[in-house]
Amino acid sequence: MKVEEVKSTVKTQRISAHSHIKGLGLDDAGFAIQSAAGLVGQEQAREAAGVVVDMIKSKKMAGRAVLLAGPPGTGKTAIALAIAQELGNKVPFCPMVGSEVYSSEIKKTEVLMENFRRAIGLRIRETKEVYEGEVSELTPVETENPAGGYGKTVSHVIIGLRTAKGSKQLKLDPSIYEALQKEKVEVGDVIYIEATSGAVKRQGRSDAYATEFDLEAEEYVPLPKGDVHKKKEVVQDVTLHDLDAANAKPQGGQDVLSMMGQLLKPKKTEITDKLRREINKIVDKYIDQGIAELVPGVLFIDEVHMLDIETFTYLHRALESAIAPIVIFATNRGRCLIRGTDDIHSPHGIPLDLLDRLLIIRTIPYGRSDMEQILKLRANTEGLEIEAEAISALGEIGVKATLRYAVQLLTPGHLTAKINGRSNITRGDIEEVGSLFLDAKSSAKILTDNKEKFMT
Repeated sequence: MKVEEVKSTVKTQRISAHSHIKGLGLDDAGFAIQSAAGLVGQEQAREAAGVVVDMIKSKKMAGRAVLLAGPPGTGKTAIALAIAQELGNKVPFCPMVGSEVYSSEIKKTEVLMENFRRAIGLRIRETKEVYEGEVSELTPVETENPAGGYGKTVSHVIIGLRTAKGSKQLKLDPSIYEALQKEKVEVGDVIYIEATSGAVKRQGRSDAYATEFDLEAEEYVPLPKGDVHKKKEVVQDVTLHDLDAANAKPQGGQDVLSMMGQLLKPKKTEITDKLRREINKIVDKYIDQGIAELVPGVLFIDEVHMLDIETFTYLHRALESAIAPIVIFATNRGRCLIRGTDDIHSPHGIPLDLLDRLLIIRTIPYGRSDMEQILKLRANTEGLEIEAEAISALGEIGVKATLRYAVQLLTPGHLTAKINGRSNITRGDIEEVGSLFLDAKSSAKILTDNKEKFMT
């Protein structure tokens, strides 16, 4: 094997069903652009979602819920993920599926409460003593292994930090060298090291290393000002579930610092309601003191009709609590039976008292032109070359069957083209793979026509 032929996978990302979604695709006035940010059509639903995003950002939506309702394959999950993109990575977004609550190991209500707490963030601002600067030197100093043997161990690490005002050389513990390796720190990176805990945070690459020819997706930051050794306001984002898990068996003081220090320790005991109440009291205290700020995030529950009457009752009460996230439900059901009941039918399988407090956003089936635009986007995301005639053939299939089925034919079509010695997908490739596979509607028709040949 030649080493130079082995490609690095560091920057490679897996392509999922919604990798192309980058936001809601709205203009400055809040109106939906027909095709933007990976979304096509569904203008009314996207504009309504934009209003929801504005309410979340202005912190006027906590404890409320939204329902995305529409037939399968109309972009409900895509819109929920677009909302998460619009909110940014500082707002917690916790996705789950309704059927996740059914487990033999944990109570249904416990699963819901855990996800509720994952969707509520806490932004902690603390002034800490730090060493900050651009790394100018990073040298691990090795000594003979005291336990004997052939290997050597790192006794300490010499690190040079440079700022606009000056530079400093530090001799640090080997445990900090491990933290530097974990953060992938190298010469030219801007970092800070906490003086008390030894925690290392990589802020980015120094902008002195930025060039117009640099193709790496790297974040560049300016050279820090002031002294290397300074007091700095450090902002840390955690979720309430992180605090619950870290303090499941309290070890140390009940302050923010000790909570943060325990985040990486393994879970010791079950998280109880009593523990959660205690953590809520401490969080409230630090919010009152101005040290911390609550960031209500989004809990997205897909296939909400899979929840039963008990979990709906629990959800109703949880939404009314003082600390609650924004909840977004999604369902493709019409009027159906509420799970856990024998004879109670309701729109979307959701009890009327909960349905009454939801803002409902409707998604509608896509037309052929919208489907073709989405198929082009998916082909582009997956790096596939496809002819206009092939897109048109897939659009026909999408109208007859479903958009999801048409999207699934892209990769088989690409493989067929490769077998035929081409890099681009043609109409013939799509027709060939279309004859090999069945969509759900065709399969159901065959079952109906030949029901006597199948076991029941």
